[in-house]
Amino acid sequence: MMTAAKPVRQSPLKVDPTTDKLISQGAHFLGLAKKDLVAEAVRVYLEQRREDLRSGMVEALRVLDGSLKSDVMLLTGLTAEEIDAAGGIEE
Repeated sequence: MMTAAKPVRQSPLKVDPTTDKLISQGAHFLGLAKKDLVAEAVRVYLEQRREDLRSGMVEALRVLDGSLKSDVMLLTGLTAEEIDAAGGIEE
């Protein structure tokens, strides 16, 4: 028996008042809903930063090798050497 997929709920985006004013004005003059302007702006921004995203993902994958130490490194920003100097981690 298949179950229906739960609909994805929208979550509010909290921005400072100055940014909200810019979004409101931009959406008004472009004839868009605020949420549509923000969605398009995010898509364009991420497309422009694609290489930065790729580099970040590659680095995260390099660090995550499935070990507890790699998890701690990613979560804390410590290097493997720093973790070892602090007593290490038993796997």
